[in-house]
Amino acid sequence: MRVIRCAPLLLALILADASSSRAQTSLRDKVSELFIFGGGTNPLFLGGTADPNNPANIRAHGEHFVPSAVAQNGSIITFLTVAVGRSVSSVPIGATSSGETFRFEGGMPVKTSTSAGPILAERSQTLGRGRAIVGVGRTSVPFSTIRGQDLGNLELFFTHQNVNFPGCDSAQGGNCSLMGFPLLENEVIHVRLNMRMNVAITSFYATYGLFDFLDLSFVVPWVATSFHGSSDAQIIPFGGTSAVHFFAGTPTNPVLSATRNVDGNASGVGDVAVRAKLLVRQTPRAALALFGDARFATGDDRDLLGAGYFSARGAAAITALLGPFSPHVNFGYLYRNTETASDAVLATVGFDHLMSSNVTIAIDVLSNLQVGESKLRLPQPVHIDYPFQREIQPTSIPEMKDNIVDGSLGFKITHPSGVTAIVNALLPLNVGGLRGRTLYTAGLEYAF
Repeated sequence: MRVIRCAPLLLALILADASSSRAQTSLRDKVSELFIFGGGTNPLFLGGTADPNNPANIRAHGEHFVPSAVAQNGSIITFLTVAVGRSVSSVPIGATSSGETFRFEGGMPVKTSTSAGPILAERSQTLGRGRAIVGVGRTSVPFSTIRGQDLGNLELFFTHQNVNFPGCDSAQGGNCSLMGFPLLENEVIHVRLNMRMNVAITSFYATYGLFDFLDLSFVVPWVATSFHGSSDAQIIPFGGTSAVHFFAGTPTNPVLSATRNVDGNASGVGDVAVRAKLLVRQTPRAALALFGDARFATGDDRDLLGAGYFSARGAAAITALLGPFSPHVNFGYLYRNTETASDAVLATVGFDHLMSSNVTIAIDVLSNLQVGESKLRLPQPVHIDYPFQREIQPTSIPEMKDNIVDGSLGFKITHPSGVTAIVNALLPLNVGGLRGRTLYTAGLEYAF
């Protein structure tokens, strides 16, 4: 019970330290900086075109890509940062009942499981009244792909503003309401992004058996996020003998390419979780439990340390008891209180098996399947009307559901003293969402 009493104090200390160490420039701002080239602070502001030394009719074009940047860059930044926050917050926090489990009959402990249990799935058995687990785990998440696209090779295409000012038709001798007229509206800025994002999550957790049939748990994650990005921008001209859009230089000697490099890192408390598990029924051959957890928006989403919203999960766990072999199934629903991320249906199937007296292997397939259409939308294709009909795809990231299916393989090695070492690897089995090629977890826990 002392573990539960200390939890609020531990949480308060971590939150205070996170607040005092918050960076002035957030990692979300760092992502935005990848689209700022040369002078000015607006994404895709053309400092060369807007140079006061250039003619007035040239300077007027300095901000014609800014509306496209605001719309598309805003969507891309939101998409990337929400994806990171959601991925960080959704990293599995592990099972609440590890090691052998017991119930009391006539004051005597009766064993209800033999293996050390699953690692990322939840089994039905509870710890038993008065028993507790404390532990620490570290998970490394080197993000490498988003919806199957390599983060080191993303492409964006920014289009010109459709300018239709009073008197434009008579001055230009055509229909200025058409996208692409005058011809300079056909010019495009191509940006190639190379991003590396690494997240390390150190989770401190504790579980206490209030009764034989009820466990309570809490998890406090400490998150460290590092980001490196580089962008290469190229203005693609369309006709004309002199340039009107350029990053630097003059109309007759323009600089049509630019680069930007950005680095940043942040650390602090992530999204704190509280969980409860209720054993509904148990027989010598099977058990059924209900469990739920809530994750609070304690992680600073501006620094990509958390999702930035509250989420809650409710699920059922069914476990078969076949001696040292225990297959299990989890199924439930994930609610996200936000306009930028969809709810999900959760399903996990797998088993844990006691290979020897102190070694348990755990294998699972975990799925997180999006409900409905994606709330987070990418920029839509831009239609060019003149001088010929065509569409420009703003990004190489595909529009698709962010369904997550992962395979998990891990081992628990238990010492007679009650200390258990945990190692686990999580491998993506599909291409949805923001993913790393492999997610590794290692930890220690102590049962008493």
